[in-house]
Amino acid sequence: MRWLSFPATTAVIVIALASFFDAAQAGPAPAVAVSPQYDTTHVLVAPEDFDRFTDSLIATFGGSKSQQGVIQVTPTPSQTISQLVFTPVGTVSVFGFKTPVPYPFGVERTGYLVTDIDVAVKSAKEHGADVVVSTFPDVAGRDAIIEWPGGVHMQLYWHTKAPNYAPLQTVPENRVYVSQQRAERFVRGFVEFSRGKVVSDDSRAPGIEIGRPGETYRRIRIESNFGRIAVLVTDGHLPYPYGRELMGYEVANLSETLNKATAAGVSVLVPQYSAGDREAAILQFPGGYVAEIHTASSH
Repeated sequence: MRWLSFPATTAVIVIALASFFDAAQAGPAPAVAVSPQYDTTHVLVAPEDFDRFTDSLIATFGGSKSQQGVIQVTPTPSQTISQLVFTPVGTVSVFGFKTPVPYPFGVERTGYLVTDIDVAVKSAKEHGADVVVSTFPDVAGRDAIIEWPGGVHMQLYWHTKAPNYAPLQTVPENRVYVSQQRAERFVRGFVEFSRGKVVSDDSRAPGIEIGRPGETYRRIRIESNFGRIAVLVTDGHLPYPYGRELMGYEVANLSETLNKATAAGVSVLVPQYSAGDREAAILQFPGGYVAEIHTASSH
């Protein structure tokens, strides 16, 4: 038997065509997003840090807390303290596991409320996501965890009784670091799945935003009914704490917010700096949660 061989360029064309036909077959994504206030950042802290962390969030941003409880939020046995923190700049879902955390929980950065969990999971798969935790029931509804190209993990959730959270004053920015090799696939897949749009794609964004002043990098900003995502395309040569921050929170007055944060025991990892269209800083809250905060630049 004689094996047929094809030039490398032919193989590339075949792969590209396959991707094209897969996307075409998927068709327009169903509208499953609800609203940005239901985009909850998942934060795991030690039980002994739980109240200090939630108190520091409220002291920094304002807001309120849901009732605290101890529940099982995974499909296999576990117990965690659970509480929502509602701030005007974003909702945080806090977990303080009293048992070891079952794999792979803790890798998901956000929980996105969807109108139909089965439709949402099917659509995510059709648009390039992998389902790393299949749909399972919890105390409030049903959940699944998906992974996008580039290693971006998200939880999709649906509640039996629709929640009702107040609209946000400002929509937080999910800060996603991806490689140059996976950026296009992540952006294309997520934009199609979320029915969102790319609002900017800057190939020469200021490197100070990723701790590399004097350099440039590519930054893509996406908006959808799930909220905002900043896709930070890098070579992975990142000084601490860049890449550790999950969210960027927009505040009205950066200096005032920094003063409130430090008074509440929050550490300033990166002092206030100017970058393009914003003034920004990076904080670490009690319990270890790292976040960027920013305000629109006045110049």
